[in-house]
Order: sequence, then C-alpha cells, then structure tokens
Amino acid sequence: MSMTDPIADMLTRIRNGQKAKKVSVSMPASKLKLSIAKVLAEEGYLAGVSADDEGDVKRTMTIILKYYEGEPVIEKIERVSRPGLRFFSNSKKIPMVRGGLGIAIVSTSNGVMTGRQARVRGYGGEVLCLVS
Repeated sequence: MSMTDPIADMLTRIRNGQKAKKVSVSMPASKLKLSIAKVLAEEGYLAGVSADDEGDVKRTMTIILKYYEGEPVIEKIERVSRPGLRFFSNSKKIPMVRGGLGIAIVSTSNGVMTGRQARVRGYGGEVLCLVS
C-alpha cells in the first residue's frame, strides 16, 4: 500500500517517539525527509540524523530524539501543506511561529530551509511544517 503523505508520517513518528520516550525512531528515507530532519537537527530540535544504505534494501533513516530535563525539546510539530491542500507563501508572508520562538520549515527553489532564512534571502515557497 502506498503512503499518500510521507512527511506527515515522519512528523507523526517523531511525535509518537517522543511521547513514548524513545531514544530514536526509524523510517523509510527520502531526500525531502532527510533535508527536513537536517534542518531540525541544525536548529537544535533533534540530536542527530543518519541515513543507511544497505544495497538493494530500501533506504532507511534514523532520527535521534532530543530531550531536556526529561521533556521532549519539540513541544509541537504540525504539518501545514498537505497533498489535498498545498500552502505556498511569498517571503514576506511566511508564518512566524510563537513570535519567533519556533520555526517554519519551507521548501524553496534553493532547497529546504527555515522560514527565517527564507525571509532573509527573499525566497518564498511551500510551507511544509511548523515546529515549536
């Protein structure tokens, strides 16, 4: 059975893993999911990301979750643009998350980046998810 929204599946695995106090979560890998995870790791929401290539077997990626004093670092992670309703924004209208305390992850023509980076560089694009 094919998955209709793999990004939402990734975000749900992260959310469920943190609720269950898991150290890491594994999932099928793709270039887009890897770039989203790398942005989350660069911003300090994840402890690490790795992708495994095992020959003919499908690529998997492992995300190491991050906790602070026993609580997950990610309070809220939600999908914005979805297959049934895409959400695009120009650089001036990229949403601010919790007054700048969170991040929006945006897919631009120059790659996946935070909303803050896209605003500074003047890129618009598809708002993939909001993290706080």
